[in-house]
Amino acid sequence: MYFSPSLASPVTHTHMQTPRHVAGISGMCAACTADCTGPCEIGLSAIRGAEAILPFAADKNQFASEKEYPLDFSHFNINGRVFGARGTSPDPDKASFPFADISSVFGTTHAVAINGPFILPAMAKLAWKEYYAGAALFGIPVVIGEDVIAKDPGLVTHNRRVTDSPLITEMVSAFRQYQLGCGDIVLQANADDEYHGVLEYAIDRLNIKSVELKFGQAAKGIQGMSQVPDLKDALRLKKLGYLIVPDPTDPVVAEAYAKGIGPVFEKIGRLPMWTPEMLLSRVADLRRLGAERICFKMGPFDPRDVATVLQVASEAGIDLVTFDGAGGGTGHSPVKMMNEWGIPTVTLEMTVYHILENLKKAGKQLPPVAMAGGFTTEDQVYKGLALGAPYIGMIAIGRAAMASASVGRQIGEALKNGTLPKEIARFGSTVDEVFADLRLLKATYGTDVSKIPTGAIGLYSFLNRVSVGLKQLMALNRKFALHYIDREDIVPLTDIAAEETGLATYKERTQSILSV
Repeated sequence: MYFSPSLASPVTHTHMQTPRHVAGISGMCAACTADCTGPCEIGLSAIRGAEAILPFAADKNQFASEKEYPLDFSHFNINGRVFGARGTSPDPDKASFPFADISSVFGTTHAVAINGPFILPAMAKLAWKEYYAGAALFGIPVVIGEDVIAKDPGLVTHNRRVTDSPLITEMVSAFRQYQLGCGDIVLQANADDEYHGVLEYAIDRLNIKSVELKFGQAAKGIQGMSQVPDLKDALRLKKLGYLIVPDPTDPVVAEAYAKGIGPVFEKIGRLPMWTPEMLLSRVADLRRLGAERICFKMGPFDPRDVATVLQVASEAGIDLVTFDGAGGGTGHSPVKMMNEWGIPTVTLEMTVYHILENLKKAGKQLPPVAMAGGFTTEDQVYKGLALGAPYIGMIAIGRAAMASASVGRQIGEALKNGTLPKEIARFGSTVDEVFADLRLLKATYGTDVSKIPTGAIGLYSFLNRVSVGLKQLMALNRKFALHYIDREDIVPLTDIAAEETGLATYKERTQSILSV
């Protein structure tokens, strides 16, 4: 069985010449014909070279791995119970799913209330205004992604340190104008952001209270990379302090570039070179500056690095560590890295679970933890919470949340232009008629909600769907508060799922009952 996809994908805007006849071991067509013009990734590489490593139109799209991993959350079913009620009285009028409590907190010493066990992970493109605004409407944390300043035409620096970033200001405002006390906007920093003092600027000038340090660079773990279109822009970025390869300030390079000779300029993200001691010092600095909630973002790196990050987080009193498993979505990963690198989400969650268990046995403080990596709907959220219980209390929903914001925005534009698709037009022809959950927002923000972007309404509605579904699954297990969810709430369906997680199968549970 082959888990890797073929050498064709909408991610790279390629396709197979003979899609029904693919050699799994190579990903190529079973027969390469003499007249083939190469619509696959090999053909793309033949004409575009190293450019073919990256996704197609990465500035306009979001991407996900197409690899079929041997273990994911579909290998589990959700349990269900008949007797009793936990978290409420055993009264049918009270023990009902609408009353299940999914509220939680974000942070430790300076905790803020959140209206669901969700965090929207780092993004800074596509429908970002709606993404941040929708999180505020729902009352959960959302993260502004790394390297925003590189995209900011109004950026002002002094000695390579940020003194003004209108784009970050606009992103923060997109959230805060709808914030009603729950959740928070979190600013992420990678190595280049740290080099430019982005967090210092945001804490001091924008009153940012929640920040996130990212391990790795760009999408999940690899170095960020993007082509720089011309010499003038390459020189601008070089002057700002970015790593530009080849060096545009070299006269020989500049002359060759003008003649169309040599490599294209690329902006390369710096890999962070943290040590545990440096991290502890940096966390202390951020707290002194005024940060109240400090988070870590960790990809599916080697288990030894996972353990080190959790140990540092424990010692530093970190407010949230988000682990992002292989197989989820990314913004700008090289395609092969996205498909072939890292620990799949279920396996990563078990790695984190066991490390936290050992920290607890050693009497260490446990940092709050969120899992990311392909989570979309309420069934996956419930399984993720159950698998990591009691140590993992939040789930990060990224691509699905951004998709709902983008769809909401597109439907809003279609309503204005009179181009509503017929499958949507069956609901009505106005914002009030099409967006069913707008009535919920009116109860909170007043009847005049015309200024709320339809993309934000779309995200709010999606999160409401996930929340209601999550409450239903909690009631199915007779559990009416999040902290009652535990590992008995899911059952492995396959041998690999049982072996990987140590959970009892249906057969083993039945045998334990019969042996009593």
